[in-house]
Parts: sequence; structure tokens; C-alpha cells
Amino acid sequence: MREFDRNKLQQVLHVGVQALHLSLSDTQLSQLLDYLALLAKWNSVYNLTAVRDPMQMVTQHLLDSLAVLPAFAHAHNILDVGAGGGLPGIVLAIARPDMRVSLIDTVHKKTAFLTQVKAELHLANVQVYTGRVEQLQVPQKFDVITSRAFADLSDFVSWSGHLLQEQGCFIAMKGIAPDAEIARLPAPWQVVKVSALQVPDLHAERHLVFIQRREPQ
Repeated sequence: MREFDRNKLQQVLHVGVQALHLSLSDTQLSQLLDYLALLAKWNSVYNLTAVRDPMQMVTQHLLDSLAVLPAFAHAHNILDVGAGGGLPGIVLAIARPDMRVSLIDTVHKKTAFLTQVKAELHLANVQVYTGRVEQLQVPQKFDVITSRAFADLSDFVSWSGHLLQEQGCFIAMKGIAPDAEIARLPAPWQVVKVSALQVPDLHAERHLVFIQRREPQ
């Protein structure tokens, strides 16, 4: 990205962050743009995202991921499943350096990119895994497991439920409210809330689906 482009992107990002009522430092905003630059650079070879225009990336990737930040206010140790190019995981890690963020994807070129981002942006709170989430084993389970347009909700919870703490929560990022997927959720999982999101300058529906284990009767 040319310096002129970066200045323009920074302005759009700053306005969007203000519209979301988030408090991010100049360092964090700079890190987000550094991440975007890496994403745009690697995308030309690795095809990490269908969005090619950096200005659209600010809205459809950065602001879209930042819009979910309040939902993670009480999270300490999260897993991003099917992390792809690092959305929302890398954005959350930058915005919440106090939170441990693990990302997993089956595609090695994607996790190679995530590992490079971790190194170049000095993200000490990030851990990257390559492989299938249903085979992942970790010493400490996660209090929140998230995904962004990853899979059907029933597959999402079935594949990664063994990694969630007893009182933990799934937070799935979806476009339109996935009523049919919610109806197919297997026991003991239940939706406790569906929240509509407003993303600045994004004229498309966005929803968060919160899923927890049903308490035994």
C-alpha cells in the first residue's frame, strides 16, 4: 500500500472506530493497518480473501470484526475456528492485548500467514494451530470459541465443543439470522441470544449467535 493510501485508510478506520464507540490507541490502529497491508500483500499469492480492494477490507474485515468486540468484554482465552486470514481472531488480539487468542485452520498456507502476522506485529497473545479443530487438544479449555462464516452451527459446536469450558460460550458471526441452523442444533446446546450488529458503511446484515450448554434439569 502506498503511503497516500494508508493515510486514507487510516481516516476511514478512525471514523469507523469512533462510530462503534471503541477506544483504541494510535498504536492499535497502526497495527490494524499493518495487518491489513500484510493481508493485501499475501492475498495476491495465497488468495486469503475474495475482497481485493483495501478500502473495502477496512469495512468488510476490520470494522466488521471490531463490531463484535463488546461481546468479548469478559473473555480471557478464546479460540477462532476456521480462522482463515485471521478474522476476527487477529483483529481481536490487536484490540484486546490482555486476551489470549488462539487461531486454528486446516489450510497450512493460511496458518503460515497467521504465524507471519504474529511475528511481524509482535502479538505475544496469539497462538496459531494447523489442523482439524475436532482433533485439537489444549492444556486449558477456552471460555469463548468463535467463528466467522465458518460452518453450519451444528457442525461448529459438534466439532469444537470438547474445547469449551463448562460455563463457556460459543459466539458465531453470521450474516442473516440463521434460523434454520439454530433449529438443527443438537443437544445439549442451546441459543441464549441472537444480536444484530451495525457495522459502519456496511450495507448488509450481521448477527452474533450466542450458544451455551443447556443446564441439566
